[in-house]
Amino acid sequence: MNNDKRIVECVPNFSEGRDMNVIRQITDAVESVEGVKLLNVDPGEATNRTVVTFVGSPEAVCEAAFRAVGKAGELIDMRRHHGAHPRIGATDVLPLIPVSGITLEECAALARQLAERIATVHRIPCYCYEAAAFKPERKNLAVCRAGEYEAIPAKLANPDKAPDFGCRPYDDDVARTGCTVVGARDFLIAVNYNLNTTSTRRANAIAFDVREKGRPKREGNPITGQPMKDADGKTIMIPGTLKGTKAIGWYIDEYGIAQVSMNITDINITPLHKAFDEVCRCAQNRGVRVTGTEIVGLIPKRTLIEAGRYFLEKQHRSTGIPEKDIIDIAIHSMGLSDLRPFNPREKVIEFLMEDDKKKADQLVNLTVKGFAEETSRESPAPGGGTISAYMGALGAALGTMVANLSSHKAGWDDRWDEFSQYADRGQALMTRLLELVDEDTQAFNRIMAAFGMPKVTEADKAARTEAIQSATLYATEVPLQTMKTAYEVFDLCRAMAEKGNPNSLSDAGVGALTARAAVLGAGMNVRINAASLKDRTTADRLIAEADALMAQANEAERSITEGVFSKLV
Repeated sequence: MNNDKRIVECVPNFSEGRDMNVIRQITDAVESVEGVKLLNVDPGEATNRTVVTFVGSPEAVCEAAFRAVGKAGELIDMRRHHGAHPRIGATDVLPLIPVSGITLEECAALARQLAERIATVHRIPCYCYEAAAFKPERKNLAVCRAGEYEAIPAKLANPDKAPDFGCRPYDDDVARTGCTVVGARDFLIAVNYNLNTTSTRRANAIAFDVREKGRPKREGNPITGQPMKDADGKTIMIPGTLKGTKAIGWYIDEYGIAQVSMNITDINITPLHKAFDEVCRCAQNRGVRVTGTEIVGLIPKRTLIEAGRYFLEKQHRSTGIPEKDIIDIAIHSMGLSDLRPFNPREKVIEFLMEDDKKKADQLVNLTVKGFAEETSRESPAPGGGTISAYMGALGAALGTMVANLSSHKAGWDDRWDEFSQYADRGQALMTRLLELVDEDTQAFNRIMAAFGMPKVTEADKAARTEAIQSATLYATEVPLQTMKTAYEVFDLCRAMAEKGNPNSLSDAGVGALTARAAVLGAGMNVRINAASLKDRTTADRLIAEADALMAQANEAERSITEGVFSKLV
């Protein structure tokens, strides 16, 4: 398992917003790809356009996008399309958006590959825009779509305006599908800041204070004066304080308040919490108060994690606390439940992607009693390797607890960051060891599945033997990972025994004891599984590494517990 799971969002716009049968066939193509989650389908009758949102791994999302574009090209005839929105093709625009574990640059490379594949296989000419653009001017979607569908024949005949992939003489196929604009852009957050005023004028003034574009510079009176022009006749602007943002003020009848409505187009430059604080500051300067925040649409989890950590650091509080607690801090700090209850499970992309059935089957989601009872049953898994990983997680949790108690200890305020860093490390170790709880059981199940393979023919037998050996190697490597991760817990517990809150000294000691149990228990599993490996060179290497870790764990636990007992009265 990987904490930094790679997730990409795709938001294609299809030139059909009225025929639900066509729309359904396109979204069926999206959902035909395993590992993709369809989040939203938003058809518009007046625009005759449907915006579809789906997420998943980069590979799965690109495959789903490829299939959806192909299906749209089959079903939508652009020669008959009319709508209020600008468009250039059956699939008009197709952006890839990094959510987590992947950069914008990587998404841009994927977008270019996808555009080339669409042009080659589906024979739909493609432009690349935003971060995937080959030409600077084509970063702007409007440049790629200039003249819309009707201008395609002329653009195909003009080398300077031709598509990046799939350019050819205008024919019936292009007439039917049009072109597609494929690209990569940063995640956009749509957010409204609630104000304790009904004044649209005040809300607009705050919006102009903060938005990147700012406001016009005026002659004389800053409100009623004539806008000033430069030598080229363009209005001179006074920039706002927040890069990568667009904003206006408006009044919402439903709520009876004015809001600053903002699009954050670059959350790396201006994260949500920074925008919130700046809107609060500018509102206060104008005698207005921000009462809360309304998130429109979905957001990546990191937006809330970064916000929660930011507000904790402002309070000089430890950030090494469970993820749920960090998210709760973000919700309360920005007033996300001001207008209606904010449920992260309904607003955070990563949570919407979770497989509820798979999650329900995970050992780590059992109660403490349920976990013990499951272990006690006659089935061989969960077994010693799984319990070892859980012991390591408990050791990390104890060390982290001492760090958090130390960070918030009265009189130690100047050391909060020191202990917060220890707690952050402890949370990371605990999270990884909890992942290994289920990974160890999965490794055992892979061996059982391999033993269950057919063995009728010689080919069957060879495939079965290879699968058994592969699964056994994996089942040896997983507890070795548990050993390595659990061994890192000693550094945390040693530091907390020597520097941490003296009232929690025994907790640091117990953390060291559980870490030793984890390392030794996992080491036993390395040995028993390695014994079944036919590749003795690999087996001996793994056993030697495990033996060295067990010896080091014995010494680390001894030195830490001796130090603890020496301080106990």
